[in-house]
Amino acid sequence: MSFDAASLANAATCGLGAYDPGHDLPALRQRFAAAIAELGSNENPLGPSPRALAAAQAALAEVHRYPDPKGGALKTALARQMGVGAGQIALGNGSHELLMLLAQCFADTAHTVVYSQFGFAVFALAATASGAHAIAVPALPLDHPAAPLGHDLDAIAAVAGEDTRLIYLANPNNPTGSWFEDVALAAFLDRVPADVLVVVDEAYHEYVDVPGLSSALRFTGRHSNLVVTRTFSKAYGLAGLRVGYAVAHPSVIAVLERLRESFNVNSLALAAAAVALGDREHLVRVRDFTLGERAWLAAELARRGYRTLPSQTNFLLLDLARNATPLERHLFERGVIVRPMNGYGLDHALRISIGSRAENLRLLEALP
Repeated sequence: MSFDAASLANAATCGLGAYDPGHDLPALRQRFAAAIAELGSNENPLGPSPRALAAAQAALAEVHRYPDPKGGALKTALARQMGVGAGQIALGNGSHELLMLLAQCFADTAHTVVYSQFGFAVFALAATASGAHAIAVPALPLDHPAAPLGHDLDAIAAVAGEDTRLIYLANPNNPTGSWFEDVALAAFLDRVPADVLVVVDEAYHEYVDVPGLSSALRFTGRHSNLVVTRTFSKAYGLAGLRVGYAVAHPSVIAVLERLRESFNVNSLALAAAAVALGDREHLVRVRDFTLGERAWLAAELARRGYRTLPSQTNFLLLDLARNATPLERHLFERGVIVRPMNGYGLDHALRISIGSRAENLRLLEALP
């Protein structure tokens, strides 16, 4: 009789599929002799601050030691920059870990977890892994004038009931690039009961340039149930080191600390992130480059007859109004790697990261 551990898994795990990271990029680099345009993972083509790289390299001398389990230096730097207490910050192995940890700590089979259709994929994973009842609220329509495929905050607030423990929002959102303004978030928070945790993921915060959107952090003093998550993987260019953080009421952080894995952020990541946070010049350079390329690439795609949705991120969602698989395969065979959106139910769309000018030109040249 063959052994199958899947039959032993708990009910919550049985309801999960493994996270889909997209194409096997290491294998593709070998296939195309490293000459590929990697536009599928929303990475920063300019890379991290040279000062952050130097800090990580220096930390190698102590790699035989365990990292600071509290991440004290990084928490102090974050607290100073954001004007919060160090006790309001939790560190994670990327924000992914923190989003999962919030559901593990606060939701179970007696609760519902609410998020938007087309919201970040980890929201659904976190809800299901906790055993909670996941509720995906229909997104705004594709023809919505302000936020196509964006979060319908009114509908999300209406769905939240007495058994709701968590609401996940992303602002801006991956994969749609959509966003909502501060005034909309303020009204939403006023409607949500104080015993429902509202998690606002701001992974793409540094790329925002639209008036009316600052950060959910401005509301944390008035709403103790508000949690804000961010990452160093995008604008700071530290995706390979995996470090993110959450800002919340100290009591929320204290609960997370009960289940947070020991030494979950490695010493190289802690050192690099603390220095990256202080290199404002590099961050401004990344932001200016990305915003310029985002506008340029959107215009070039439009000139070729392709529609992209408005974006406040470092990617564009290409809406083909037809099955996108043939175009994705066409680009793939030419070494241009973009992200298909079938897993989100957006079979008509492709997500295209803002790459270097050379990568963006390669994309345009490969388009039929």
